[in-house]
Amino acid sequence: MRFEIRLRPENEPFRIPFNHQHKLQGLVYRRIQSVNPNLSLSLHNPKVPKLLTYSLFMAEKRELAEDKSHLLGYRRGFFYFSTPIAKIAEAFIGGLLQKPEVELWGEKFTVEEVQALTEPRKLSGKKFVTLSPIAMTTKRVQFGKPRSYDLGPNEPEFYDLLKENLREKYVLLYGSKPPEEFEIKVLNAKPKRFEVKPGIFQIAWHLVFRAYGDEGLLRVGYQAGFGEKNSIGFGMVKVDGVKRRKPKTGGEKNRGD
Repeated sequence: MRFEIRLRPENEPFRIPFNHQHKLQGLVYRRIQSVNPNLSLSLHNPKVPKLLTYSLFMAEKRELAEDKSHLLGYRRGFFYFSTPIAKIAEAFIGGLLQKPEVELWGEKFTVEEVQALTEPRKLSGKKFVTLSPIAMTTKRVQFGKPRSYDLGPNEPEFYDLLKENLREKYVLLYGSKPPEEFEIKVLNAKPKRFEVKPGIFQIAWHLVFRAYGDEGLLRVGYQAGFGEKNSIGFGMVKVDGVKRRKPKTGGEKNRGD
């Protein structure tokens, strides 16, 4: 289940910090908690993937601020949210529609429209583009101690762990042995460094790639995110050139387009 959430700003232009995923994470978890507190509590389990992901926050028009410290957005802001779990989608979207007033990084918005997006029937062989960058980490010894190391697509371990992570999500979702067939071919890669929490940084990758393999396994990645840390805003992808909408889910107001 995939949704496009469009927000009308109270003021224009509105600020978009470069490091904003933790603010979107807070919005997601607060809205889920308001509708389903038990579900929200279960999503704080650090030992399992959360099976949800979302894009970076975007704007219909944007430009770099004069001091280059953030982006300036115009007209409407928007982001995408995806999960294979119906109760997660119901809680988050329900929470947004119950309380459409949103404050993010000091900017005030109103949820103006929520659109459900249809999914491609076939994923294998398609070209994918990241809506939020893909993160993969491992442990490596540095200065005599094991430390977290951010992997990139130039390293074979990146692909091994990407597949392992995807298969773990498959087992969590379906409770059965995951298929083996999975391969990606990266066509373009661009690293980006994010501050995910104060003083904690993550190097993740905006990618354009083709994915091949089992349709069920690929759909897990499409719905729940590729790579790690999906619930803090990493690993959401779209199929290049495809944007399909279902009828509106409710909560719409005059768009003024």
